[in-house]
Amino acid sequence: MKIFTLTNELWLPQVPEEVFPFFANAVNLERLTPSSLRFRILTPLPIEMSVGTLIDYRIRLQGIPMRWQSEITLWEPPHRFIDEQRRGPYRLWVHEHTFTAQDGGTLAKDIVHYAVVGGAIVQRVFVASELRRIFEYRNAALIDYFAQ
Repeated sequence: MKIFTLTNELWLPQVPEEVFPFFANAVNLERLTPSSLRFRILTPLPIEMSVGTLIDYRIRLQGIPMRWQSEITLWEPPHRFIDEQRRGPYRLWVHEHTFTAQDGGTLAKDIVHYAVVGGAIVQRVFVASELRRIFEYRNAALIDYFAQ
């Protein structure tokens, strides 16, 4: 299985103690996802985030509706957490979120290790550009939210 890595960094003007609570609230996932993906949380709210928390979603990828389940496998507020896909469209999805104090604000960094059915060809033709678009949207939404 070929594993790919996506890295995304964004500096935000608030300290990690102010940034982390936004990410700790699963409802904000909808705010960070392009509306074209029709992302919806299925798990009853509110969701208490901790190691072992399972979150079920519905999402459209390439126009196809899918269910996705993530598990929080590491929870270290206000600096880091990891979510891993337990059920969904990827063969592997491990998403590490880190929040590092930097220049009076926070460097928010995502490292996603993932594998797709179809390997490198599917990754190159369909997945890489779609993930980059999603993270660009996410960055813009975060900049907008934390500018308020």
